[in-house]
Amino acid sequence: MNEKYLPIGSVVTLENATKKVMITGYLPIAENNVTFDYNACIFPEGILTMDKTLAFNHNQIKEINHIGLNNDEEKEFNTQLKKMINKIVNLKKIEMPETNATTIDVNQNINLESNSNKMETINLDNN
Repeated sequence: MNEKYLPIGSVVTLENATKKVMITGYLPIAENNVTFDYNACIFPEGILTMDKTLAFNHNQIKEINHIGLNNDEEKEFNTQLKKMINKIVNLKKIEMPETNATTIDVNQNINLESNSNKMETINLDNN
């Protein structure tokens, strides 16, 4: 399984690592606002203290030692996770006009009021 976003509980060996790690979450944001693919703890010890977790990207995985639970619930979550990531990636590609105000409504639309007072709506829902 080389597909990105392995299930929670998957155990992997990272490039240049001496210990295995277990995936505990997705898309952690580091202090410098860099987003990674996974959050993990060392295996088999687990989370010993909150500052002993690590973040890494899928391309850093050297070997998959164990795949976590992969049931219907996890498959649906993984599908929704990938949709959300695609929306974020596509949103970053949109050139935004200079704005006076930005609002985000519950229908996942972003309304932009530009300096020319023209209102634009960007729909984030691909459905």
